[in-house]
Amino acid sequence: MRKILYFMLICLVASCGSSKKKAAQRQPRKITVAARTNTPHRERAPVRKRPSAKRSKADDVIDSALKFSGTRYKYGGTTKKGMDCSGLLYVAFGENNIKLPRTSYHMAEEGRTIRKSSVAKGDLLFFKTSKRSKRINHVGMVVSVKNNEIKFVHASSSRGVMVSSLREGYWSSAFIKATRIL
Repeated sequence: MRKILYFMLICLVASCGSSKKKAAQRQPRKITVAARTNTPHRERAPVRKRPSAKRSKADDVIDSALKFSGTRYKYGGTTKKGMDCSGLLYVAFGENNIKLPRTSYHMAEEGRTIRKSSVAKGDLLFFKTSKRSKRINHVGMVVSVKNNEIKFVHASSSRGVMVSSLREGYWSSAFIKATRIL
């Protein structure tokens, strides 16, 4: 009897987590805009500096938001353990000493409303994703604008923190307005 119990226990331990791995392999994640990584400083030989474009405050806020890429969605979350859309931007702007309200519909009242054709890196995009809701319930931040394609970082309830395109039908139809905070 003990041998059977030991055998069953070994089989149970060996099979733990296998279904989770299979589910993760079915849907590969793809992030098209990478965050800047902070590598430890090592002493290097002096390098001649080339004139380069200065980093803007928007670049710093975007890098802060992209550090959370892949973080799962959690309603009300503001940490690496889980994050919602407004929590992502609340933390990213906060890390750069810019205060924003905590909820997306309150964020929509901040800044200056701009046309979709005028958006730039760091601008906020607001969405109404539920037909039953009468107010804004989702927010993202523009990370790039190239060839009239607007890419934004946000926390999707189904895929967590990720970068999406405003060209995607779902986001295009749910779009309400854009504002400039920076």
